[in-house]
Amino acid sequence: MTVSITDVARAAGVSASTVSRALRGREGVSEEVRARITAVAASLGYTASRSAAALASGRTSTIGVVAPYVGRWFFGRVLDGAEQVLSDAGYDVLLYNLGSTDARKRFFTRMPARKRVDAVLCLLIPDEEEAAALRSLGVPLAVTVGGPRPGFTAVGIDDRAGATLAVRHLVNLGHRRIGMISGSSGPQRWTTPGERRRAYLDVLAEAGADHDPSLEVDGDFTVKGGERAMTELLASVRPPTAVFAQSDEMAMGALRALRMHRLKAPDDVSVVGFDDHELAEVAGLTTIAQPVAEQGAEAACLLLRQLEDPDGPHPAYRQMPVNLVLRETTAPPRTSGAR
Repeated sequence: MTVSITDVARAAGVSASTVSRALRGREGVSEEVRARITAVAASLGYTASRSAAALASGRTSTIGVVAPYVGRWFFGRVLDGAEQVLSDAGYDVLLYNLGSTDARKRFFTRMPARKRVDAVLCLLIPDEEEAAALRSLGVPLAVTVGGPRPGFTAVGIDDRAGATLAVRHLVNLGHRRIGMISGSSGPQRWTTPGERRRAYLDVLAEAGADHDPSLEVDGDFTVKGGERAMTELLASVRPPTAVFAQSDEMAMGALRALRMHRLKAPDDVSVVGFDDHELAEVAGLTTIAQPVAEQGAEAACLLLRQLEDPDGPHPAYRQMPVNLVLRETTAPPRTSGAR
């Protein structure tokens, strides 16, 4: 038999509204009465209806997460970091996976999150029309990709600074013919590939190294794409002596391509990645470390603070650190002629 709030009120000798205030932690109930009601509710096995609580408070205790490619490592790690923080705070996560153009258009046209979530964490870059649709929800908003955005709390890294560290490391080792495995912005309009490419070009120019467009190959931010891209680079008339991969997954694919060609890193080609994937250490991959899960956790914390104190001061942008992690896949070129 289901126990109702009226049953708890009758057993505790108070009104149903007092039970509701007590169990929701609201004011107007003495600690003695609150303790008695809590004990009675526990003894009867009463569980408050979340839908009823939502109607009473205007809150759903649910955070919406708008994400593409949830099966990919980066987004999975961001989501995991955010979910742990939100779960600990008593919130559920409602995931909207917008991996296709049709799914994305459908979501922003229908806005199914309306009145279903207390806040939204966005793991993609909305265009102006999409951003306006999200702002129309009237709830706190956060993004974890790209830079600052009006109306959103943003958490991210300096992609250009991280890529500069990677390419400058190769230049400082003596490399001048440096290839790059990148990922296109695609339908999700990522700014990351462009920012990291600009750093690559800037460092080459700074070092007086010629830019060869044939040494830039799209690796689709996947292991298979990285393997395919490295195979293409190795088939060049003048292959690079070093390669900057814009993600560790592409870098791991590049290392596999080297093995398939009976080559080694760094003896034949130096390779540096970006992310510090948990398998990067196993692969001995030199990389740029970024706190991926921590970005999701930080964004979730900032959303919770906005829910707790809507009128308080809240940062528009929180930048997380990046750093170069030296491992075994980078070294000076074997001969001066290779430069």
